[in-house]
Amino acid sequence: MWGSLIGKAKEGGIDVIQTYVFWNLHEPEKGQYDFSGRADIVRFIKEIQAHGLYASLRIGPFIEAEWNYGGLPFWLHDVPGIVYRCDNEPFKVHMQNFTTKIVNMMKSENLYASQGGPIILSQIENEYEMVEHAFHEKGPPYVRWAAQMAVGLQTGVPWMMCKQYDAPDPVINTCNGMKCGVSFPGPNSPNKPWLWTENWTTWYRAYGKEPKTRSAQDIAFQVALFVARNGTFVNYYMYHGGTNFGRTTSAFTTTSYYDDAPLDEYGFIRLPKWGHLKQLHEAIKSCSNPILFGTQFTLSLGQQQMGYIYQRNSGECAAFLVNQDDTKSVAVIFHNSSYELGPSSVNGKNNTRLITTGKKFNESEMWQEFKDIIPTFADTSMRSKTLLEHMNTTKDMSDYLWYTF
Repeated sequence: MWGSLIGKAKEGGIDVIQTYVFWNLHEPEKGQYDFSGRADIVRFIKEIQAHGLYASLRIGPFIEAEWNYGGLPFWLHDVPGIVYRCDNEPFKVHMQNFTTKIVNMMKSENLYASQGGPIILSQIENEYEMVEHAFHEKGPPYVRWAAQMAVGLQTGVPWMMCKQYDAPDPVINTCNGMKCGVSFPGPNSPNKPWLWTENWTTWYRAYGKEPKTRSAQDIAFQVALFVARNGTFVNYYMYHGGTNFGRTTSAFTTTSYYDDAPLDEYGFIRLPKWGHLKQLHEAIKSCSNPILFGTQFTLSLGQQQMGYIYQRNSGECAAFLVNQDDTKSVAVIFHNSSYELGPSSVNGKNNTRLITTGKKFNESEMWQEFKDIIPTFADTSMRSKTLLEHMNTTKDMSDYLWYTF
């Protein structure tokens, strides 16, 4: 499905495809790697390149992502003396090994932009500032080490840390959330660009919770405002969510992931979200010259109304006229003309799916049957006079531990 999904994203005005790198998918057993089939990340990056798009690689290797163990492989559990995600030598050794493995794979295929490839950004760690305080004195040196380690791999493209305001130079601090157009204070150094790593297009769903959604208008408002404030990169999380098959999803999270994204769980176009954002992307790109090469200044247009203006010496101008009042429309005057600005966010119409029939599964040869192997007691080898701890016994190969007494 990769080609079709990337093609629909490109048609929707997307320039960059961003992906996490799933450590527990690629190294399920220590030193045993899997980059085959749906785990073929090199092939995925090359598919992006074939469509003429760029790539953003969020290596982590802790990724969260509502993914089992946040992407950390279970075998780390058995490494003596390990403490995850802090200034702990056993963890740092394995984290560096995996990060280096991924970077070297990309380098060997000339996939970094510095080599003529599509990868323009990489990420190390993930939303660490949210938990850093829990590690006390072991947190800050870990951040510095992770940044230094990543930069030392010499990819020739920038590294970023999302939700890490004190990201050490030259690593770029970025924003995650729904309202980074308003809430993000900006990069922690004047020579760093404004990056928004995750613009949440909806909420992921948890069992027992009421489903929530987010309107296309609210997403578009925040994107436009972020670009107006110097934003140079906005990534939608998720643009396509998909299905977390098997045991890959984290506790309490449904297997259906971000079905309300512009491309739904099955890869179908969701309207009006997909189309509304497509129009936004076209509008922003139509005035890219003054945004990129003009001088920016701001203009007060009212109590909650602001103009962000980009002006070139030639007179070419791009103006973002912002109404942050989410309750009413307001008329403003700009360049001797009147403009009616709607509320910052409004309730959108119900999302619909744009569905076409691809294949019908109405023949017996289209189906396969899978059966669980249920062992008999005589065929088992483990014997114990005490109850065994679940995870140490199953090594996460199964959710089930059966006892016979």
